[in-house]
Amino acid sequence: MEAIADVLMILLAVVASTAIGKMLPVPIPLPLVQIVLGAALAAFADLEVPLDPDIFFLLFIPPLLFLDGWRIPKQSLFRDAATCLELALGLVVFTVVGIGLFIHWMIPPISLPVAFALAAVLSPTDPVAVSAITSRVPIPPRVMHILEGESLLNDASGIVCMRVALAAALTGTFSIVEATGSFLWVALGGIVIGAAVTGVITRAKYWVSRSFGEDTGAQILVSLLIPFSAYLAAEHLHCSGILSAVAAGITMSYAEISDQAHGETRLQRTAVWNTVQVALNGAIFVILGEQLPRILSGAFRAVRQAEHSEVWLLAIYVAAIAGALVALRLLWVWTSLRLTLYRAARQGVERRAPPFRLVAAVSLAGVRGAITLAGVLTFPLVTQDGSPFPARDLAIFLAAGVIVLSLIVASISLPRLLVDLPLPPEDRTSAELREIRATAAKSAIRAIQAAQHRLAEEDADAKALEEAASRALEVYGRRLEDVEGSGNAPDLIEMERQLRLAGLRAERQEIFRQAQSRMINDALARRLIRELDLAEARLAR
Repeated sequence: MEAIADVLMILLAVVASTAIGKMLPVPIPLPLVQIVLGAALAAFADLEVPLDPDIFFLLFIPPLLFLDGWRIPKQSLFRDAATCLELALGLVVFTVVGIGLFIHWMIPPISLPVAFALAAVLSPTDPVAVSAITSRVPIPPRVMHILEGESLLNDASGIVCMRVALAAALTGTFSIVEATGSFLWVALGGIVIGAAVTGVITRAKYWVSRSFGEDTGAQILVSLLIPFSAYLAAEHLHCSGILSAVAAGITMSYAEISDQAHGETRLQRTAVWNTVQVALNGAIFVILGEQLPRILSGAFRAVRQAEHSEVWLLAIYVAAIAGALVALRLLWVWTSLRLTLYRAARQGVERRAPPFRLVAAVSLAGVRGAITLAGVLTFPLVTQDGSPFPARDLAIFLAAGVIVLSLIVASISLPRLLVDLPLPPEDRTSAELREIRATAAKSAIRAIQAAQHRLAEEDADAKALEEAASRALEVYGRRLEDVEGSGNAPDLIEMERQLRLAGLRAERQEIFRQAQSRMINDALARRLIRELDLAEARLAR
């Protein structure tokens, strides 16, 4: 009973954080608000959440990575695949080695394997936190897509590196050949298992729906279970559950565009997954705030055991690690950019170097977040001989401190770096959008005409059929004229959208009025309101 009450309090804090974040006059990142609320719950509401690392990892990581893989724009990901891989693989290894050696040098009581594990868990970035920071300042879409692609891949590579380092810390042995072979096995196996599990489940789900009808609730529940199925299947076969969840999400996106679900199912499933994302991301940071007092006390104890009485050294450690992360990232991004420009010049392609402000923004956008916290909390409590895991409390404190500091630094610096930054034109996107609308409208007209002929052959009322077809074709004919005929087609479409939205809202208010006056019953009102909501969802952006 107490555990259920704790969960409800955490979710209530997540809800309150979104309201507080909107009320604040300055754009403070939502994760910071959630951390503060979590600390307040620990201080005043006596909230205490016992964390089992394995359970915590299983509950939070698979659905978040699955959703990232599902929703990331695939065309943008593949277009910038080389850049994303450089950041997600090359930069991760660079960070693990560089930061690991730096941590071990700065804090000798942290052994080298544990330092590498901590560096590995610090390597993944969190685009959700960056989106919260840059919500009031425009960021180039391509840069944001690169950050999302990097985060999608470095979540997996960072966690895999962490587990290899933890295995070395627990066993006391490390072989580069064995580690490389293990990495390839768990990585490739995880990808194959995630794609296979999702492919089998979605095909079976589609067959059942086509044969016996689709149940929206069951379809949504299946989508919620897929990431856990992929993760557990991969872990059972000693492969990477992390990469399996990512691969499952990417596979799910391809199943999504194959039109295997009804429109109502897609609408409701999107709403459910949005709720899951908000709840899980928020809960992680609330739990971080709730754990801060114990993290601090454990860190103080670890410092004293290391024969250091100055607890202020902890702040120095956090600042030094955060600064080193930014410096290594800046060095990697700048070097990678110079190499890209050099290769383009060798091929005779002229490319302009982006302003240094953008390079600095990409470097500072390496904010640490949910994956870092979830990963460090999975550090084992004891070693194989039953003794406490070395420097676990200190490692958790350092990771938590870097998360908070990176959020603060990014929230202050990114808006200043991005303000008035010239953005690339989106003319190509607008042209593609008009072309797609025109093609879709032509397909709709052909389908309506074919359906009209079919109904005529079935002896339908000719007059009624003609009027219905005329009304249906009028909508798409007008849309086609707007797209192909007018130079200001986007303005016409937007004005029509606004007018239709105004009409839908007026309809809804009238239905609410009649329901409140008991002129119509509740069931009929809900049915009519749902029809209007679906129509508004199609028009809303």
